[in-house]
Amino acid sequence: MRALQIAATGMSAQQMRVETISNNLANMSTTGYNARRAEFADLHYQQMARAGAINASDGTVLPTGVQLGLGVRPAAVSMQVAQGSLAATGGDLDVAIDGPGFLEVTLPSGQAAYTRDGGLKRTGEGLIVTSDGFPVAPEIVIPADARSISINAEGEVYAYFDDTTEGLQLGQFNLTGFSNVKGLEALGGNLFAETEASGPALIATPGVDGLGTLRQGYLEDSSVDAVREITELIAAQRGYEMNAKVISAADQMMGATTQVR
Repeated sequence: MRALQIAATGMSAQQMRVETISNNLANMSTTGYNARRAEFADLHYQQMARAGAINASDGTVLPTGVQLGLGVRPAAVSMQVAQGSLAATGGDLDVAIDGPGFLEVTLPSGQAAYTRDGGLKRTGEGLIVTSDGFPVAPEIVIPADARSISINAEGEVYAYFDDTTEGLQLGQFNLTGFSNVKGLEALGGNLFAETEASGPALIATPGVDGLGTLRQGYLEDSSVDAVREITELIAAQRGYEMNAKVISAADQMMGATTQVR
């Protein structure tokens, strides 16, 4: 009975939908996190009678035919790119990206990765790194005797000292854009990697080539809408229950068939 397999694919699809929603809700407080959405497509169809086929000797053509669907399959879990609200922190090395773009970091393997998490730190040697210790590219080192740090909207980093009034420019942060942000590979730890689907990294100064600007003393909140996610969760739960009822009904029909004497 096809209904059993069809309903099973429906239950599997709704389970994936719930798992995606649960991941979104778990990351409600993750800096720079963008919500994901599970997308589905119908499976292939069994053609019992093809539309347009000749149905009789007089040439009558079937207007619709008989096409029996065989269920649903996952098509994608895509990232919903949206700007999260900016929360003031007052931290010298807290940097929010106001608009499109990513900060580039260097992994221990030497591979480049990209993040919107601007909660930066500095090592004992003064190197600016992410919370996981990955250096931001290009590398910028803060002198040990620096009194304060200033980062302007264009990404220029200045250090101020007790014996001078003018700041010393230490370097500049760049931003990286992609033609297809949804094609990036999520690595975990708020990091993404370039793929063929995302296109090559386009590095530019903040505020140039359609990229955003930097806001020192702010962090970008997650873009997850809790109310929408809860609504989606209820809908997914109901969809799962209805597919389970289809399996129960199909089982009862098969049971009635086997009991026929």
